[in-house]
Amino acid sequence: MTWGSAFQILGGVGLFLFGIKLMSEALQYLAGDRMRQLIGSLTKTPIRGVFVGALVAMLIQSSSGTTVMTVSFVHAGLMSLKQAVGVIMGANIGTTVIAQIVAFKIKDFSLPILGFGVLLVLFGRTKRLRYMGNGLVGFGLLFLGMQTMEGSMVFLRDRKDLFLAFSSNPFLGLFVGTAVTMLVQASSATIGLTMAMASQGLLSLDAAIPILLGDNIGTTITAVLASMGSNRSAKQAATAHVLFNVIGACIFLAALPLFKQAVVATSGDISRQIANAHTIFNVTNTLMFLPFVSVFVWFIRKIVPDRGEHVVTGPMYLDMKLINASPAAAVDAVKKEMVHMGMLARSMLRDVQTAFEENSSKMINEVTQTEKGVNEINRAITSYASEIWQNGLSSDLSTVLGAYVNGVGDIERIGDHATNLIELYEYKLDHGVEFSSLAKEEFRDMFDTVEDAVRLSFESLEEENVLKAKEVDRIEDEVDRKEKTLRKNHIMRLNRGECTPQGGVIFIDILSNLERVCDHAHNLSFIAVDISKLRK
Repeated sequence: MTWGSAFQILGGVGLFLFGIKLMSEALQYLAGDRMRQLIGSLTKTPIRGVFVGALVAMLIQSSSGTTVMTVSFVHAGLMSLKQAVGVIMGANIGTTVIAQIVAFKIKDFSLPILGFGVLLVLFGRTKRLRYMGNGLVGFGLLFLGMQTMEGSMVFLRDRKDLFLAFSSNPFLGLFVGTAVTMLVQASSATIGLTMAMASQGLLSLDAAIPILLGDNIGTTITAVLASMGSNRSAKQAATAHVLFNVIGACIFLAALPLFKQAVVATSGDISRQIANAHTIFNVTNTLMFLPFVSVFVWFIRKIVPDRGEHVVTGPMYLDMKLINASPAAAVDAVKKEMVHMGMLARSMLRDVQTAFEENSSKMINEVTQTEKGVNEINRAITSYASEIWQNGLSSDLSTVLGAYVNGVGDIERIGDHATNLIELYEYKLDHGVEFSSLAKEEFRDMFDTVEDAVRLSFESLEEENVLKAKEVDRIEDEVDRKEKTLRKNHIMRLNRGECTPQGGVIFIDILSNLERVCDHAHNLSFIAVDISKLRK
């Protein structure tokens, strides 16, 4: 093997992969935000997940890319493990399209297609036309790369003895397919090389099938790498991908003679046979696993168990990988994190109420620690949103993200007011200040009303529920009236000597802080209304 031949093989692989990349980018642009909507709305059941996974893998021309996106969605809480398993199965099917396309004998048209694509890129009047041109350039490069790889194999025809070991030892083929795909992290490249060698008579079908089975194992490395540093759910999704492909490969390797007979019956052309073997393996493997998805998910959770539930006070859902994989999904992750931040702010308010009503001093530390988490999430969301904007967003998504960032400020202020309230409790405790029984009753009533507003505001935001937002609007008016009435009542009690001046000041400050908390809850409900209008 000469250096020139080696460089020709590398050049062919490079053209092949670059062609896939251009096609992927063009298809993703033309699909727009619909990918996120597809994944978000059509993965409720594993069967739907399979169809969505296949479609997305076809669009981005990568099962690894689809699986990485899925792992990120699971990490961000946008998808359950059961939904993710369906998408992963479908992604394996969708990625076989490249092999089917390459098996068509249209290499003679690669340069005309490439040339027409370049004309669209250079002279297309709209961005859409230019991206269509990019897609055609990618399509042309795909076949040009394949042609280059096949041409570079000609010199090896006289050295077929080098490849005899693959036919006699399927485990060697399985290992090589796994190792090469892990190394290049592109299953399509391994399949393309296998088809190129087979078309030149260097590999028999007996040798090619174990290589493509190994290719399906090797492609799982990308999801494993993506899950590193992620939560347990993301690691479970990556483990599901590995086990699904490894178990399937082992079953088909054990039934290799039968599998080969089925493949040979589909076509007389070896390139088409390899493409069909790739498709048959992934479709059949999915059909075998699909009825047992629930059992499979249970098994995954036994291998990678969930940790005990605990309140996480730092960011949970802001996965940086989502920003490039799907900016729309990254915006959804901001919303998810915002709801998490709101949950913490609500817990601060409940702890404050417990402190006052049960005279529990341990709540002081609870509120202080939770406030640190709220502030940390506030900074993390702001930074994450900046990264999303830099990556480019549609006008509507940019508006939604801006609304979320504004809402984060309101949640942070709710946390600040909860801190003010716990400091008032601490002052009350240190100075032995007591409230009258009537003041305690009014305090409880006001607190419960404000807590209702806060709860409904977060629910309206999470669900984009206009009716709940309107209920917050009503409660906000009620709180304004109550604040004035209770302030007046307390001043009257002070005048009658039923409360101490110190107690009076604390009570008035409590009312003021609670009224402001309700104002911020009101602002959050407006965001829900605005976003609901954008979705229509």
